[in-house]
Amino acid sequence: MASSHSSSPVPRPSSEGRDGIFHKEQGPSAPHIRAIRSLPDVCPKEPTGEGRSLCNGPSVVEEHDRWTVYSSKVNLPAALNDPRLAKRESDFFTKTWGLDFTETEVMPSFYLPIITREQFGPYLQEMTQRERVHERCKTICPNKDDVDSISSINHDKSRAELEQVPKIFMRPNFALEDPSTFNAVLPWSHFPSAGGKSSRDGASSKLLQEKLSHYLDVVEVSIARQISLRSDAFFHAMSSQHELQDRLKETQQAVAVLRSKTAAMDRIMCKGPLQALRTTLTRNNCIKLHNKLKLMAAVHQTQPTVQLLLSTSEFVGALELIATTKEVLQQELQGIHSFRHLGSQLCELEKLIDKMMVEDFSMYARSDLSRSLREEQQVLEKERLESLVFGLLRQRKLDFLDIYSEEMIIAAKAIVAQCVADSLVNIEEIDTEVVTKLADQMRLMAFPQWFELLKNIFDCFLLFLQRIKATSDVIRNVVLEALDSNHKNRLLAEASSAASSCEVSQDPLLLKGEAELAYLTHEGLFISDALSEARQEQAGQDQNFAASVRVQQSRDESAGSIPACGVTEISVSREQSLMSGDSLMPTEVELNRVMSHIQELLHTASDISHDRCVKVLTARARDGSLERLSSAEFVSLSRTIEGFVKDTEDLCGRRSVSLRGALQSQANRFVHRFHEERKTKLGLLLDNERWKQAEVPTEFQDLVNSIADGKITLPERKTSGPDDRKPAEFLLVNGQKYAVVGTVLLLIRMFLEYCRCVNDIPSITTDMLTRLSDLLKHFNSRCCQLVLGAGALQVVGLKTITTRNLALASRCLQLVVHYIPIIRAHFETKLQPKQFSVLRHFDHITKDYNDHIAEISAKLVAIMDSLFERVLSRYEVKAPMPSTCFRNVCKQMAKMHEAIFELLPEEQTQMLFLRINASFKMHLKRQLARLGVVNDGGPQHGLVVVDVAFYTENIQALRSLERLDLNMAEIWEQKR
Repeated sequence: MASSHSSSPVPRPSSEGRDGIFHKEQGPSAPHIRAIRSLPDVCPKEPTGEGRSLCNGPSVVEEHDRWTVYSSKVNLPAALNDPRLAKRESDFFTKTWGLDFTETEVMPSFYLPIITREQFGPYLQEMTQRERVHERCKTICPNKDDVDSISSINHDKSRAELEQVPKIFMRPNFALEDPSTFNAVLPWSHFPSAGGKSSRDGASSKLLQEKLSHYLDVVEVSIARQISLRSDAFFHAMSSQHELQDRLKETQQAVAVLRSKTAAMDRIMCKGPLQALRTTLTRNNCIKLHNKLKLMAAVHQTQPTVQLLLSTSEFVGALELIATTKEVLQQELQGIHSFRHLGSQLCELEKLIDKMMVEDFSMYARSDLSRSLREEQQVLEKERLESLVFGLLRQRKLDFLDIYSEEMIIAAKAIVAQCVADSLVNIEEIDTEVVTKLADQMRLMAFPQWFELLKNIFDCFLLFLQRIKATSDVIRNVVLEALDSNHKNRLLAEASSAASSCEVSQDPLLLKGEAELAYLTHEGLFISDALSEARQEQAGQDQNFAASVRVQQSRDESAGSIPACGVTEISVSREQSLMSGDSLMPTEVELNRVMSHIQELLHTASDISHDRCVKVLTARARDGSLERLSSAEFVSLSRTIEGFVKDTEDLCGRRSVSLRGALQSQANRFVHRFHEERKTKLGLLLDNERWKQAEVPTEFQDLVNSIADGKITLPERKTSGPDDRKPAEFLLVNGQKYAVVGTVLLLIRMFLEYCRCVNDIPSITTDMLTRLSDLLKHFNSRCCQLVLGAGALQVVGLKTITTRNLALASRCLQLVVHYIPIIRAHFETKLQPKQFSVLRHFDHITKDYNDHIAEISAKLVAIMDSLFERVLSRYEVKAPMPSTCFRNVCKQMAKMHEAIFELLPEEQTQMLFLRINASFKMHLKRQLARLGVVNDGGPQHGLVVVDVAFYTENIQALRSLERLDLNMAEIWEQKR
């Protein structure tokens, strides 16, 4: 067996013997290094109850049974040199201790010196002399070869004898208990049998016995020979055995002395400190046990405390207590048999609290929204609301705003019903027992009564929205606190994780030691608080994010509902709850979603209010009463609704379209009715118009004057008095006189009413513009039918359409054309830039009116043209002069001038007579050409010149035609 490094010291010559025997020098024994063992856990899973729990193995310092050589259980050389083995097993160690036994490199011992060649110098010098003596002795001693030859002869002889012994006796697996081996060695044929011959069987058995005896002798002789050949080695082994026994005896004595000294050291120096250490460990375990018992006592009071908190609606405190208790059960009190059902009970209690919070929030919303709106506009039980919202957020019940929305709908309906009921108290004409429906009751009200009811509803809904906004602000503040807490927690967690990772990487054992020290010395309720404090102190953090739990034992002597032993009262502030419940609170994404829902809640409240107002409006408008309102009443209604909509938009930040849409729908109906009434009225006026110049009342002149100032308004009617001005013959517009019929005056008032409606109701601008353009088109087309189309002959009963009627109609049309740009500019200020395309209607109307005016002028010219054609066709150039034909022409021209001079302005009169004169010259020229009269200075030429001079004098004698250039030379044909 190869020796290890620790078992091969340098051989030294013995100083006691003369025989030159070398003995191994016993070096200092390697000290026994005991494996470092950590102390047992300060809180073992199950106490063992043994007094000596620090060391499970045999004690080194305490003497038990005295060890002897017979205590050895395994003789390693005997096991390795077992003769029954065919060959030595090479995997003896690897089979027992694994492959790493031979493959692992053995580190050199730190307790053995490094042997160098110089250290063998003295030994070699001493051995050189003995080697010389040994060589001389070899020459003197007999030759070993001779001795070997003699021994070889004897060996061959013994070998031949041994070969006589059967091979079966030499087998390693020789065993007589084997039946085949036994039959081969002792055949049954050599033993006497019952039916065989006795003398023969006896001789055979004797022969077998002698043969076996011979084999035994041969083997014994061979063994004796081998022993004789190895007698020196045997006696050397015996001497070595005696020396080994002496060494063992000395070692035993040294070990006994060492044990006695070690026992004295154990008794004097170790027993006391070990007992102190054991006592300290026992004390720490007792402290831990005491803390565990206190913790169990606190946990035992969880359910009564939760019930007490729930009785005062402290849902947040109850939830914090449940969460903390569940955490303690999972971390500190895991495996406690008496608390095996407490976890499931706390979960059920938490679900119950969830239902209670939802129900309580519903009751709060109902009571908050159903209380009188005239009360002080403060949030009802603000602390209770904050507690409920925080608890719902903590439990992730993020749909609680839907409950509030449902209660808002119910409250909005109740507000309308209450307002109607309050209004009906003062109206005796309506019997509420007969008329039960709110819509029917509102339709029976007079408009002023219903209008007051509507304003009251608007005021109530504004107060309703203000209350909801105040409540939503409180909820928003709680959510903002949660968001701010999440943000701070994330920043602190990142900073603390970075610092803790740095500290742990530098010295993790230090942190562990401090945590264990805090664990053992903490006097608080929860051990987890001690661990968290140790970690925060190590990381340099001064904040404490654990829940502040305070245990107080109080006795309630006056009430029997609380046990005499007291209850555990836990007060948790909201900020600490936010910080400690970080893992339970919603994420930032969820909280941002709640924030958007809060804003949507306010928008929903605005929409609900508008929807209820729309129902009130539509209920009133179902029988068409709103369409029959006067302009002033509808304008008042529109302004009130617009004011309410603007107030709600400023309050809620939401542009609701339902009420605006309902108002727009009613406005469209109002505009339609408004337009139809005025269109019908205009049609009736035109059908009764006799197309005579009408006097202009002062109110219409004042109306026109107000338009001249740039304001399109209807002035208030003044009460008639004795000093009132008389009606004027003409309408003065910017210094020009307009002779008009009564219908045009009323038309001016009508389109001014359209403009005023646009001022009061801007939302109907486009619709009103379309209706006004339709009204103007209707007036133009109807005038054309009655005057140019001579419809007035059948409708009114006129005998004929005179030139005065035509001139008057033209002047009325010109007055309307004068106001169209003013109306266009007014509507343009009320329209958005993208709506300017509708203004093209005024361009079309202006073109139609101008075409109509041109047609009337052409009609006047056509009247005179037909006259000229009829009269001049009978013209003859003969005396007397002036001729009758020219006298008739001048008379008709004078009548025409008299008819239109006062109606049309001077410029239009001159232009009209220039066109009439051109027609006259054309017909005269044609007649002269037919008669063959030329400007040759003859008698006929002279007669014509006299008639033309008469015509010229008469025309230029008319007023405003003095400077009219008639250019009568054009009646003659040009000479070629």
